[in-house]
Amino acid sequence: MNKLLIIWSTEEIEVAKKMVLLYGSVILPRGYWDEAHLMIWGPSARALAEDEELQKMLETLQQSGVETSACVVCSDDYGVSDTLESFGVKTIHTGELLTEALQNDWKVITF
Repeated sequence: MNKLLIIWSTEEIEVAKKMVLLYGSVILPRGYWDEAHLMIWGPSARALAEDEELQKMLETLQQSGVETSACVVCSDDYGVSDTLESFGVKTIHTGELLTEALQNDWKVITF
């Protein structure tokens, strides 16, 4: 089974729109991957909480079947955990998920 973990850590809006969320929204419908997960880590959590266009793109990504989570430590530090949860993003200890993915042969890309 082909599994992809996308780690989105940059606060750069154009990278989020033109790569992370655009690519992420098409990878399951087009059959590029069997399973995919978007991990929101660091300043990307704040960017997502503040930008309505990113929020709409995230919704499209989620509707395609990509799972989403965010680093609870980061989102708590930025004061956006409740906001992210309201978007359907699980706030978790992402280090555990990353470690599990790496140990179970997921492909990982980071932005």
